[in-house]
Amino acid sequence: MTNRVVQASKVAIVTGASRGIGAACAIALARGGLRVYLVAEGTEEELRAVSADCVAAHPQAAECAYGLFDLSKPEAAIAVAEAAASALGRVDVLVNNAGIRIRKPFGTFSSAEFDEVFAVNLRAALLLSQAVLPFMRAEGGGRIIHMASQLGLVADPGAALYGMTKAALIHLTRVMALELAMENIQVNAVSPGPIGTDYYLERVRQEPDLLARRLAAVPMKRLGTPEEVAEAVAFLATTNASYIQGHNLVVDGGFIIH
Repeated sequence: MTNRVVQASKVAIVTGASRGIGAACAIALARGGLRVYLVAEGTEEELRAVSADCVAAHPQAAECAYGLFDLSKPEAAIAVAEAAASALGRVDVLVNNAGIRIRKPFGTFSSAEFDEVFAVNLRAALLLSQAVLPFMRAEGGGRIIHMASQLGLVADPGAALYGMTKAALIHLTRVMALELAMENIQVNAVSPGPIGTDYYLERVRQEPDLLARRLAAVPMKRLGTPEEVAEAVAFLATTNASYIQGHNLVVDGGFIIH
């Protein structure tokens, strides 16, 4: 069994933390003893609720702060890093979870839609990763985890833009891991498959045959949960698995193995 080694003094930033996988990641990291800075473009009410869940997950150690930021704006990256460090004193872990998706048939995407998806899914992850480097270097290292997707590895109709950004994020993971390894900064990715988020369940309601089609390709024959993805993130962020570098951990119930 891999032991949790992160001390309560350490701080994690989680983007896209107001709901779904992001909220589950924040709670799992808090349970592992980290103090957490939540970032989202949602509402303060949502972030306040997740913050309370984080503290409840580990009342003896947890401390949580949050901020509303529009990560599609390039200047948000430095603002997030500085806000987290100001609120909690340091930055040791970054989970780049924020993302958006626009599903459309290929041939119908606009230039504005390209810019919108790439700004949040890829540029924000790159810029925020760069923004936290001075804080991680000051602490002698850190861990960066990008939330990619199985759609960065396999094709899906309507997901051209989203899949492109996730494939690029997996490549960015490898390049960052190569360049930052000697600074004791671990960089890895997690790629969820079909997960029962509110977004996905809404798609299932709109496309009655979607669930059956997806589960036909999943050997475990069920959707994953946000908490199962969060456990993979917590494993990379809070354990002594310190020789994992540049890896993309797929959490998909076996979807891509056949």
